[in-house]
Formats: sequence, structure tokens, C-alpha cells
Amino acid sequence: MPTPEEQTAAMIENLPATTGRSLAEWSPLVRESGLEKHGQIVAMLKADYGLTYGYANLIALAVRGGGSLESDGAALVDAQYAGKKAALRPILDRILETVMPFGPDVDIAPKKSSVSLRRSKQFALVEPTTATRVDLGINLKGAAATGRLEEAGGMCTHRIRLTDAAEVDAEVAAWLREAYDRT
Repeated sequence: MPTPEEQTAAMIENLPATTGRSLAEWSPLVRESGLEKHGQIVAMLKADYGLTYGYANLIALAVRGGGSLESDGAALVDAQYAGKKAALRPILDRILETVMPFGPDVDIAPKKSSVSLRRSKQFALVEPTTATRVDLGINLKGAAATGRLEEAGGMCTHRIRLTDAAEVDAEVAAWLREAYDRT
């Protein structure tokens, strides 16, 4: 499983082949747009150049100088799984190992208290909710709640409560895959 730093490095390396421009070539285009807010830059890159969210986000971070691209995401994740929640980190790692083979467009977007898994839009959300549990939110609109797959409100339609990495099994992988395929 590649680390967030390795994933970022791979994306930067793949920018020319995937988008037709290197990071150095994207920077002046973004600066010339006059946009300063991260969300505005991402939206412009997606709308005007057809970039995926992952690449647009990467370029916006780099151009805005939002800190080290290699460490920002990792630092957010490290903070989420620090202290009493440190034992939960293998659950996140197992989820990431499960979703990365789905396709090159899987975007891992760490936030302050969660990790969003995106494609064209969010298909899952991983959040260390308590010192003993990770909640895996999944977007499966219209799917019936069954067993571990509970109905949820908010940005995710369903939730799975996980207390051990071994619980990220074939059933959970199938739900994640279905959510990915729907986006």
C-alpha cells in the first residue's frame, strides 16, 4: 500500500501524461486566472480543463503554497490516529488497501477529522469516531440497511461500525466497490 507521500509523488510524476502539463506548466495558468481560494481554483481547473478532482486539488495545493504537499495529508491522518485512537490506524490502512485497486481515479482526501474517499464525488468517508471505533460512511442511496450496513444521515447514506481491521472483509469491500461504481 503506497503511503500518502508516495501517492502524491506518483500523481505529480503522472501529471504530464494525464493532463498534458507538468506542475510547473500548471502554475502560471492558475496564477493568471487571478483566483486565490482553493475551492475556486479546483472548480476552475475542473470546469475549464476537465481535470479530475484529485489532480485539480493537487495543483491548487501546490500553486497556493498550502504547505508541503507530501506531508499535509499525512499530518492530518497522523493527528486523527494519535493518542487513544492510535490502535485504530490499521482499520484505515485496510480500507485504503481495499479501495486503491478500484481504479486510478480513487482520490484520498484527508480532512481534519476524517478521510474522504472520492472519485467524481465522495463515495465513502472514514472517521475515527471514538477511541475504540471507526465509522465507515458509504454512499449507497436506495440500498436497504442489512446487518452491519446501517442507515445514516448526512453526507453518507449508510454507516458501518468497525473496531478491528479484520472487519474490513469481502462484504465491506463489496459495499465500497458498489459505492465507487455508482460515482
